[in-house]
Amino acid sequence: MNKLFRNFLLGMTTIMVGFSYGQTKDLKITILSTMVADYDYLGEWGFSAIIESDGHKILFDTGFRENTVIENADSLNIDLSQVHHVFVSHNHLDHTGGLIRLRKKLMTVNPNALKYVHVGKGIFSERLSEGKNVNDFTYHKDILESLGVEFIYHENPEEMLPNIWTTGVVPRVYNEKNWSGYREIIEDGKIIEDNIPEDQSVVINTDKGLVLVSGCGHAGIVNTLKHTEDMFQKLSDISVAIGGFHLFNKTDKEIKWTSKNMKKYGVRKFIGAHCTGIDAVYSIRKNNRMDRANCVVGAVGSIYDYEKGIIPGYITK
Repeated sequence: MNKLFRNFLLGMTTIMVGFSYGQTKDLKITILSTMVADYDYLGEWGFSAIIESDGHKILFDTGFRENTVIENADSLNIDLSQVHHVFVSHNHLDHTGGLIRLRKKLMTVNPNALKYVHVGKGIFSERLSEGKNVNDFTYHKDILESLGVEFIYHENPEEMLPNIWTTGVVPRVYNEKNWSGYREIIEDGKIIEDNIPEDQSVVINTDKGLVLVSGCGHAGIVNTLKHTEDMFQKLSDISVAIGGFHLFNKTDKEIKWTSKNMKKYGVRKFIGAHCTGIDAVYSIRKNNRMDRANCVVGAVGSIYDYEKGIIPGYITK
């Protein structure tokens, strides 16, 4: 399908210099997969969240196990069959593992359910561990396409749905090294360390500030904050950050540096889930003199609401 025609059909807008940004006044983000869980929800090493903005919906990542997101959504009375768009932050299985099962089940209710999958350029590149390709998402690609899924590739910032943006590939200005370093990737015929180059995040533009949603933040939270500010031409602070930010293995010195820069870029509310690390969240709270109302560990069922702010759930409030 011609790209311009496809973008027209999906209501997408490519970023341009001087673009006039719209702002939402209706936003709700609910975590569907992470390690901590309230009630009878399922916890796992993974991440997923549903973003609802001005009547538009996009599923951010799909968790690790095939049934986690679908069961948690059912328990939370969230109907994913009416969600047409999926955003996949990067290739790792703890963010992509639920997609095949979700598509198979939901397409029987709605043929367009989770049909349009937004991914970063290079997400299907060959990844090596001990000489073998370990990019599970590459193996899933043919199955998903046979199920009618259309992949939409992003390299630069783009508006996927009204006021819901992908950051595109995030420049690594600061040496945060937010990845494990045990895999390699083939680029231009050369084998190099896999730094998850396709890692992207989502930004929602509201009139209270920008809201950043991250899967693992392998590009680095500070790099992502800087890039987001540049994207929006410094017109608005990043007031809220939600998701996984891969800080669990950072030193106290590195967490202090991260905290300082989060404050610099205007982060006033923080939900640290998945690989952020519980101690890292508490350290950021202490370093930036935040409190339990605006800096919490993310759990399955935790919510950021435009009007109400953070609704953390019982176990992490």
